[in-house]
Amino acid sequence: MSAPIAGELQISNDVLADLAGYAALEVYGVVGMTTPSLKNGVAQILSKDKLRRGIQVASEGGIATVDLYVVVEHGTNITEVSHNLKARVRYVLESIAGVEVADVPVHVQGIKVRT
Repeated sequence: MSAPIAGELQISNDVLADLAGYAALEVYGVVGMTTPSLKNGVAQILSKDKLRRGIQVASEGGIATVDLYVVVEHGTNITEVSHNLKARVRYVLESIAGVEVADVPVHVQGIKVRT
């Protein structure tokens, strides 16, 4: 067994955004991520390699706030999807990255029929 190493670990906000994005896509009812600003009033779903554009991470003193901009599936309960999304992202960031999460605001930018 190895001895613990003294020091401090810093995780960038981009890494936290990537973790949050992949965790968000695992939640039932989430079709995809979208950018915070809508072009022509339309939410365009981001590809999996650009998920972090739909997430804004602000961290201060080791505590993070993660804003998610999502498109949900038509026919799902938006409130339940939002609660599940918050819980999943919080769990992933706290268990994998060891980062305390203050809040996870969810911004539903659109509704789409899953094809």
